Amino acid sequence: MNPIVEAFACFLGFLGWIMVGIALPNRYWRESTVDGNVITTSTIYENLWMSCATDSTGVHNCREFPSLLALNGYIQASRALMIASIVFGTFGLVATLVGMQCSKIGADNYVLKGRIAAIGGVFFLIQGICTMIAVSWYAANITQEFFNQLYLGTKYEIGEGLYIGWASAVLAICGGSCLLCSCKFKSPNEKSSYPYQPASRGHVVSTVAASHNTPSNYGRNAYV
Repeated sequence: MNPIVEAFACFLGFLGWIMVGIALPNRYWRESTVDGNVITTSTIYENLWMSCATDSTGVHNCREFPSLLALNGYIQASRALMIASIVFGTFGLVATLVGMQCSKIGADNYVLKGRIAAIGGVFFLIQGICTMIAVSWYAANITQEFFNQLYLGTKYEIGEGLYIGWASAVLAICGGSCLLCSCKFKSPNEKSSYPYQPASRGHVVSTVAASHNTPSNYGRNAYV
């Protein structure tokens, strides 16, 4: 495995994992502006956990969703997928750090370390897929309600939390793909460590005997 590609993939996966942790508690997953006069104009924004509102004076008021079972199905699924994404990203980061060539774990067994790094790449891919599904599903419901002429509720627009989630998913997928591709093609200069196996005694004796029985092309007079 190329150490530069390995380090770059680990950096992408780590950055994607950090951005998932930023996107999950972000309050601006969707936002809407209620127009009125200068005093009554307010902004409503929500995420997976709470709904908030702020008026023109800058006063914020937030309330958490009272019941999990009372929420829409896509919100419950997005919560589960985002939490699973953080868990898979943690496993992927640990496996990648263990499988890197610069780490001391696993000694010089580069075959085993490469396989562990490939497992880390799989975890990063799963992280990116979970994040992409959660964010895209949430955004699809926003756009569906926004363009629905028969929908009478508050119409929201896509917030910054979804863009952070999309960027996180792309970084995690790229990092996992780099790890898998670099582990698939093995460099010809890469050597695997094998345990030392001494030759058998009979093989040594037969080799020595064969060397004595081999006729020489030179006589005694050829030696000084």
